[in-house]
Amino acid sequence: MKALLVLVLAYVAVVAAFESLIGVVQPAGGATLVLTTFDPDGTAHDRVLARLDTDGKVYVSANHWPRAWYRRALAHPEVQATMDGRKGTYRVVAVAGAEAERVEREHPHSVWFRIVTGFPPRDVVRLDPR
Repeated sequence: MKALLVLVLAYVAVVAAFESLIGVVQPAGGATLVLTTFDPDGTAHDRVLARLDTDGKVYVSANHWPRAWYRRALAHPEVQATMDGRKGTYRVVAVAGAEAERVEREHPHSVWFRIVTGFPPRDVVRLDPR
């Protein structure tokens, strides 16, 4: 029983360390964008996210347990995104069902990624140009 508890605690520590590191390092470049979300008072928050292009539309997904950017985007869906050096204004639209499944099929996560992130739910949003 103690050995199992130690293994569970070690796993939780690995997930917490990985998730904390992602928030600090935020890798950029390649297929990423910078999403700017806003608090009710107008304070801007930037987050580097993986850009998911599907059927000519741009999506991003909350793939980690820390997801303040996602909650802000749903609460205040008028956002800015910088892609390929150009900043634009977008409206965040939550997607589900067939649309979310299509994005997941075209942009799956590896088993390794799911393990080190602690199997968080994946919530997808579409960025519609304004």
